[in-house]
Amino acid sequence: MLLTIDIGNTAVTMGVFYDEPAAATGVNKANPLQRLVTTLRVATDSRRLADEYGILVKNLLEFRGIASSDITAASICSVVPPLTGLFEDLCRRYFGIAPLLVNSQIDLGMPVRYDNPRDVGADRIVDAVAAVELYGAPVIIVDLGTATVFDAVSRDREYLGGAIAPGINLSADALYDNTSLLRRVELVAPAAAVGRNTTAALQSGLVLGYAGLVTTMVERFKAEIGSDAQVVGTGGLVTVIADHSPVFNDINQELTLVGLDLIYRMNGAG
Repeated sequence: MLLTIDIGNTAVTMGVFYDEPAAATGVNKANPLQRLVTTLRVATDSRRLADEYGILVKNLLEFRGIASSDITAASICSVVPPLTGLFEDLCRRYFGIAPLLVNSQIDLGMPVRYDNPRDVGADRIVDAVAAVELYGAPVIIVDLGTATVFDAVSRDREYLGGAIAPGINLSADALYDNTSLLRRVELVAPAAAVGRNTTAALQSGLVLGYAGLVTTMVERFKAEIGSDAQVVGTGGLVTVIADHSPVFNDINQELTLVGLDLIYRMNGAG
């Protein structure tokens, strides 16, 4: 089985994919989502040591019925440098495998047209690979997590780049930390855009305001790469926005894990 690891700023998300021949498992190898056995999420914490994460991951897998010996390969993307080497070490020590670390220098199946490909976050590239495989091109990926990130893939299946804005929670925290009277609120849409109290006003700005950001940015991206571009939403906060921004063709929370599986196979494994 393949262990995929997405190390993000807020959470480390993991997935386990069948790695055996389809005849042995009854799994359709042509469909990555049908190969996905289970997903796990743990908090990102750079203070944890490899053994702490190792025991945590091993126990979580065993709780899902997956033994350490079942894991025969691993693929990692990371935007948290202090944890990148830690998880590489974890894979070697707890599973006896050398993981594939995704970056712009390995085979991605698509050209990266960023001015400096090394500057692109690995998760952005991985999402783009998965989106093209699952939805075709052109395609726009909207990742609503710690940051709100937009990525574009051309009709010729080239990764072009995108846009980055502060995430919803980051903006909410900034208001709370830097004002005297504003407070934390639940991230749900208010009954009306015109808030009649502070809670509703904050919810309007954070939820409906970000929905407007997403809608406008997608419109601008489509004007540049094609009005027929598919739009895929992912990330922990996408469900907060999806009902208020009518731009999404699909929501796929496993997009990064699927991309890690695909890239692992592109690079001569599996």
